[in-house]
Amino acid sequence: MAPGNRPLSPHLQVYRPQITSILSIIHRLMGVALVGGALLFTFWISAATYGPEVFGFAQWILGSWFGRLVLFGMTFALYYHLANGLRHMAWDLGYGFDMPTLKITGAIVVVFSGGMTILTFAAAYAVRGMH
Repeated sequence: MAPGNRPLSPHLQVYRPQITSILSIIHRLMGVALVGGALLFTFWISAATYGPEVFGFAQWILGSWFGRLVLFGMTFALYYHLANGLRHMAWDLGYGFDMPTLKITGAIVVVFSGGMTILTFAAAYAVRGMH
């Protein structure tokens, strides 16, 4: 075969997205988001070491509507990455490769992530209201 006539590898423009590919891409994005969350957590913890003024500023940022939205997203990313990571571990053991199981476990990952995020924030606001 001549070098100019080589076949092209199929990519995203050729295949229709499937639940497995979409959840896999989201899994990678959530992993990257968790790195950002680790940096945010480091900022918050290190602000406490610099005194009450700096820590108050960090608390003000994280307590704002935007900060709470970011924390909500980070909580979702954590639960999603956890649940999908367990799903990948099952795959590593050879379980769950048939299409009905893939769809069910994919839905479970999304529902678990959303549900646990909402429960976590509900519990946090309930405890906050007690003080």
